[in-house]
Amino acid sequence: MTKLSVNINKIATLRNARGGSIPDVTQSAINIQHYGADGITVHPRPDERHIRYDDVRSIAKVITTELNIEGYPDKKFVKLIEEVKPHQVTLVPDPPGVITSNTGWDTVKHQSFLSDVISHFKSLGCRVSVFLNADIRMVKPAAQTGTDRIELYTGPYAEQFQHHPEKAIAPYTEAAQAALNNHLGINAGHDLDLKNLKYFKQHIPGLLEVSIGHALISDALYFGLENTIAMYKRLLQ
Repeated sequence: MTKLSVNINKIATLRNARGGSIPDVTQSAINIQHYGADGITVHPRPDERHIRYDDVRSIAKVITTELNIEGYPDKKFVKLIEEVKPHQVTLVPDPPGVITSNTGWDTVKHQSFLSDVISHFKSLGCRVSVFLNADIRMVKPAAQTGTDRIELYTGPYAEQFQHHPEKAIAPYTEAAQAALNNHLGINAGHDLDLKNLKYFKQHIPGLLEVSIGHALISDALYFGLENTIAMYKRLLQ
């Protein structure tokens, strides 16, 4: 079964909107793993507008499921990975002011840079995934960096799904097959939800993990967090 990693950035956003410690981000991570999630994803950004670096340190000490830390590998991020040594690091080409991740790496242009970062993180015992658009031209160069996996950026899929599901999924199926041909594991994330997740899962060979945050945390307002996690996991069976 494809694993579900829950991105808890939005829980931190809610806390930061009011200040203080409510909701408790670390306790939320504990609860989410208790409710059946296979992993916790966090994406700290330089301005710490949602998940803070200290949150990551706190979470890493107490959860027993996989910890996936996403981000751009600047000096501060690299230092955090060296300290925490998460199960997985997902490299994302975010410029500092971006609201949310909205594109994948150009693995041709940045191959040397990525290769150096990936080699360092793997030496720490971390699995590494590289955030990619559904573009087969980027898959083989990604494999040449030494990464273990790619994470397919599913924003464009989600945008097209409602009106043209076959057209929406086609480049992802193609990219996934190219990844398998290059001995890469396949993750996916961004705007996957209760409406489009099952179709995506059914058409992506070798899908190992999805990372879902905004939609899942929003659905929890209606259905409750424990029930929502169960609903998403059923779609991945």
